[in-house]
Amino acid sequence: MSENNQNDPQTTGHQWDVEADGSGALEEFDNPIPTWWLWGFYGSFVICFGYWILYPVWPMGDTFTKGISTIEYTSEGVQKSSHWNTRALFLSDLQTGEESLKMQKHMDELSNASYDEILNDPKQMAFARAAAKGIFGDICASCHGRGGVGVIGLFPNLADDDWLWGGKIETIEKTIRGGRNGFMPSFKDSFTSEQLDQVVEFVYSLSQADADAAKAAQGEEIFKGQTGGCHYCHTKEATGMKAQGSANLTDSIWTIADVPGAADGAAKRAAIRAVVEGGVSRQMPSWSARLSDTQIKLLAVYVHELGGGQ
Repeated sequence: MSENNQNDPQTTGHQWDVEADGSGALEEFDNPIPTWWLWGFYGSFVICFGYWILYPVWPMGDTFTKGISTIEYTSEGVQKSSHWNTRALFLSDLQTGEESLKMQKHMDELSNASYDEILNDPKQMAFARAAAKGIFGDICASCHGRGGVGVIGLFPNLADDDWLWGGKIETIEKTIRGGRNGFMPSFKDSFTSEQLDQVVEFVYSLSQADADAAKAAQGEEIFKGQTGGCHYCHTKEATGMKAQGSANLTDSIWTIADVPGAADGAAKRAAIRAVVEGGVSRQMPSWSARLSDTQIKLLAVYVHELGGGQ
């Protein structure tokens, strides 16, 4: 038997799949663990102990070890300190993180700018759109829908160019800040069934070509006379008044009666009649107590752009 060469690979001595003649054996090397790997393994224990000391780790009854690492953040204007946790880290990052500081800088610039400066500055407009889109989605979209398309009969469409209360950006801010009360009395007990049909026919004739001219003329007298008094809010031209939030009945844009969705003339008349009979009562809440001045300004810019502004 020959002596083993020191340069021969060291094995564990185990062999598998040995043929009858002793050939074809599979052997397992017995090489030492690399030094760098061994020190990395020991180092992981050191890191673990450090982690256990700094951060929350071990459950203890109904609580847990809090660790000695702390995070500073501001809550409702009060400086607070907390043991390290993801919630405190998130709040701190929102206030002092690099991206948060950049965003706050842009917010401050926008807050101090006039509406004309914002609308004429592409960079500020890009920031305003991006920031306001999130605010709109959180608090406005639940009623006005994604993109501000509204719901006929319930919530106005903010994406068209028909403004019940006015589309100037200062007016939109006033609407957001103070809210709006939309009201039209019910005429169910004021008109006879025949008078209701006549007024409905007149309103129908303002935007539909197949109206009964004779009946519409009778309805116009009621609309513009003391019997109905509709013109006090909608004006004698039926174009509405932004000071009252009364709808323009001549522009084929319907915010309450779902005339566009009606299948035929009879259904369209029925939709108008339901509004005249039942009246309108809807309210948009004031957001002045729940949004900052800057957030309201952002929303005013965003909504102004949705509908093309005025």
